[in-house]
Amino acid sequence: MKKFYFHIDANSAYLSWEAVYRLQQGEQIDLRDIPSVIGGNPKTRKGIILAKSIPAKNYNIQTGETLYKALQKCPNLKIVSPNYHIYMKASNAMHNILKEYSPNIQRFSIDESFLDFNFSNRTDSIKLAFKIKERIKRELGFTVNIGISSNKLLAKVASDFKKPDNIHTLFPDEIEEKMWPLPVDVLFMVGRATIPKLHRMGIYTIGDLANANLDYLKYTLKSHGKLIWEYANGIESSGIRSDKSTSIKGIGNSTTLPRDIDQSKDALMYLLALTEMVTMRLRHNKKLCKVVVVSIKNTDLSHYSHQMTLISPTDDTNIIYDAIKTLFHQAWHSQAIRHLGVRVTSLVDNDNYQYSIFDHRNLENLRKLNSTIDDLRLKYGKDIILRSTFLHKKVKPIIGGVGEDEYKMMSSLL
Repeated sequence: MKKFYFHIDANSAYLSWEAVYRLQQGEQIDLRDIPSVIGGNPKTRKGIILAKSIPAKNYNIQTGETLYKALQKCPNLKIVSPNYHIYMKASNAMHNILKEYSPNIQRFSIDESFLDFNFSNRTDSIKLAFKIKERIKRELGFTVNIGISSNKLLAKVASDFKKPDNIHTLFPDEIEEKMWPLPVDVLFMVGRATIPKLHRMGIYTIGDLANANLDYLKYTLKSHGKLIWEYANGIESSGIRSDKSTSIKGIGNSTTLPRDIDQSKDALMYLLALTEMVTMRLRHNKKLCKVVVVSIKNTDLSHYSHQMTLISPTDDTNIIYDAIKTLFHQAWHSQAIRHLGVRVTSLVDNDNYQYSIFDHRNLENLRKLNSTIDDLRLKYGKDIILRSTFLHKKVKPIIGGVGEDEYKMMSSLL
């Protein structure tokens, strides 16, 4: 028996999940069959693209580009705002199915998971992958790609081969044929800053990198050169990090502003909207935070942050926002702002809340109120209850969604 790793990746996750939900509600048009995208604001047509349909991809529309640019490529593009509570439910439904096949599962992001199995041969692994893929499609209504290999890195690379609704293998004896011809920029850990450096070294494909002089790579790119050389050669040895063995380091939320702002009252409204989502996620994960962080990026792209340790750990929106306001006033240089972020760290479980003499006297009632509001927003949408300060304002009352930092993300080891 040998160890086999599966990487399961939902195809165009946000768009697929949105399409399935709308079809269940009686909509006749499947978003996956037309040029459509998830992201931004359909009314103002501003923001960036989070997910795209295959017909949209045929117009060379890219994830991460602005709606303005995408609409120039496809004027009839269907734009849908993200519904993160729906996507979280779809993600959980997929995760619950996967748990039935292996207790060793690593929830890698909202739409990806790793599993490991023991098989005597490759054929058996492919048969099981097909069974899982078809069950997800039959029961949940969306498709996945599954990559199979002897380590997690190669399994992930394999799952990115031809999409959608496919199973691919990438074992060590297949690397030269299947992976080496690919552009070097598709290799994990080869970022935008590294690509031009590799090109100057005459490295354009993964094969070029795999066969490059390792000493020269280490001299030029330091330890990162050795890491990407190993990845190009399929060398990776991390195991499955189960949900029980991983913990959330922090929860964050940030936004690029629709316009540059130079008034503190405007910045504070955006910070409140960001804090609303961060604290919802904090409570959803049954955590309290000890440290609060504010980050600011000015129009000249200079970036700075400020943090504060709270008197006692909390998950209360008002308490955390009060700290955010203080931090902002301490940190802001009175320059025009382009980007704002809120993050909470030093998380602890909320099982045994330690009350303090400095706590609000009605703290327990406030915690129950927060819980009730969270439940209503999850069930009916995040705009069902909003603070009056947002009435008749252009700022959304809650900004952001379920972040991928709820799951252990890729680092230098998978």
